[in-house]
Amino acid sequence: MNGERLIPIYYVDTQEKICAISFDAAWGNEQTDTLLDILDEYGVKSTFFLVKQWVDSYPDSVKEIAARGHDIGNHSSTHPHMAQLSAGEQLDEIENCNKAVEELTGSCPTLFRAPYGEYDNNLIQNLNDESMYCVQWNIDSLDWKDPPPDEMVQRIRQKLVPGSIILLHNGAANTPEALPKIIEAISDEGYTIVPISQIIPEGDYTTDHEGKMILSTESR
Repeated sequence: MNGERLIPIYYVDTQEKICAISFDAAWGNEQTDTLLDILDEYGVKSTFFLVKQWVDSYPDSVKEIAARGHDIGNHSSTHPHMAQLSAGEQLDEIENCNKAVEELTGSCPTLFRAPYGEYDNNLIQNLNDESMYCVQWNIDSLDWKDPPPDEMVQRIRQKLVPGSIILLHNGAANTPEALPKIIEAISDEGYTIVPISQIIPEGDYTTDHEGKMILSTESR
């Protein structure tokens, strides 16, 4: 790696007006069904990044997320600070969560989101070796700070660009109220919302200093 800092995917280089909504689930489950119902109402598919501890606690919800056609991503096993772990410990966090999700859904995650957004070269290399993508976000709704729904909508609208990946949480107080407004605002801007698996192009790629995923010329 020659001292090069590896950078995850924060958003995708595309001219198409598409974006992805994602939810991190690490604690609590009171809102998951409500969020799923809202997504169904609008015909939107999204991506849920699940911690293994959450998977173990709410297996029926994991199956329901998959049954309704949403991506399930890996959010680690115990929600640690991944950059503070050894490469071997990181791999355990990744593989144990993958196994738990696959046992319940029949599909192994290909997307990983680091807890707290913290990563290092070892983590990205581990994920590359596992044929997985390390996915961050370029729009943080800040829903975890419990802002008013309209404030969340305005923040997303201001930062939205083709290929955006939006961060929400399944346990934030105002997210169920905000989600319909977010979906409508994105649609009003002419964007289509797709799961992260459909926004990431296949092929060799690089990420620039902002984390924009750029497909290599040979893969286009």
